[in-house]
Amino acid sequence: MRLCTIQRDGKAVVGVKTDAGIIDLSKQMPRGPKSVVEILAGGKAVQDAVKKACAKPKAGAVVKEKQAKYLPPIPNPGKILCIGLNYRKHAEETNNPIPGYPIVFCRFNNTLAAHNAPMLSTTHSEQYDWEAELAVIIGKRTRNIPKEKALSAVAGYSVFNDGSVRDWQRKSGGQFTLGKNFDGSGGFGPDIVTSDELPKGGAPLRIMCRLNGETMQDSNTEDMIFDTVTLVSELSKVMTLEPGDVIITGTPSGVGAGRNPQVWMKPGDVCEVEIEKIGVLRNPIKAGK
Repeated sequence: MRLCTIQRDGKAVVGVKTDAGIIDLSKQMPRGPKSVVEILAGGKAVQDAVKKACAKPKAGAVVKEKQAKYLPPIPNPGKILCIGLNYRKHAEETNNPIPGYPIVFCRFNNTLAAHNAPMLSTTHSEQYDWEAELAVIIGKRTRNIPKEKALSAVAGYSVFNDGSVRDWQRKSGGQFTLGKNFDGSGGFGPDIVTSDELPKGGAPLRIMCRLNGETMQDSNTEDMIFDTVTLVSELSKVMTLEPGDVIITGTPSGVGAGRNPQVWMKPGDVCEVEIEKIGVLRNPIKAGK
């Protein structure tokens, strides 16, 4: 199943993608789930009920995709956990050692930009870079889960553009959190695809980034150093993972900082991240503060 969150009549509503268009679940199933997280956390029983309810779209419930105003598929995740240098060639292009253990940092909700919404540059730097990433969405409360059971905690996958302000990321030897948390700097969406429709662990899937139509990154999620199973298991040793938490799994080679000459996103550009079987996340770049 393919789920999104859209704005309609001034409210955030669940969208269910079908051949007929995006079904506004608040119209199709008024007493049904009120959020994407509720559907994911409800597991197979709730998801089957939503599928059944959407089999015959009601009048007024269908929104044409071109007319949809997207919000991030999970507008306010409890946790956004990011993994740094998780593709070998990306570590090499940025002159960093290959990690022996996942590098973890956090993003916050103020950074999220929906599909088709602008990702914001900043007046404090010209070094605004792209990062195509697979997003892993947690579907059940989880702590200390072993690797062999880790995928049972994963409800689905999405697309993320981990927009990074590189000079701020390098301040004081490596301020990942500062470089990754400028307002509106990270694209997320448009959809969450449930795990049953994708390869286990979200790999292998082709992952790409295009800037103004030119391919800048082209790799595969199976090249991650630490796979989904490892990341979920290790993170759950430290903290309780909750439904709706998001794990951003790292980017392949081809970022602007690794090029000669270096290339940065600037206002007027359009950046697209595409992951096979999940979709295309498109964001124009706009000047921020």
